[in-house]
Amino acid sequence: MTDWIGILKEQSVNGDQMSREVPKMLTNPDISETQVKTLFAALEKQADFAEKLRLALEKFGHDFPIIKAAERLEERYADLAASVAEKLKTMRK
Repeated sequence: MTDWIGILKEQSVNGDQMSREVPKMLTNPDISETQVKTLFAALEKQADFAEKLRLALEKFGHDFPIIKAAERLEERYADLAASVAEKLKTMRK
């Protein structure tokens, strides 16, 4: 049986770390456009995974606070991806 709550906890720790690291990466003057593209793709992948995780938690009838935590994780990755997309946009001007 899959430990959905364990996966959510692990992904939340990763999300917290990314929330600290991504802004630092984006302010690095030496970051390349390729690196920003790669970071964006990774964050989009994480956002998709978080969405699938939330859907699985809903499907298996987990309590509202668990679902809400999964939604926050999904939003966190989407917000991080949006900030990276904005950086990429400014790099291309």
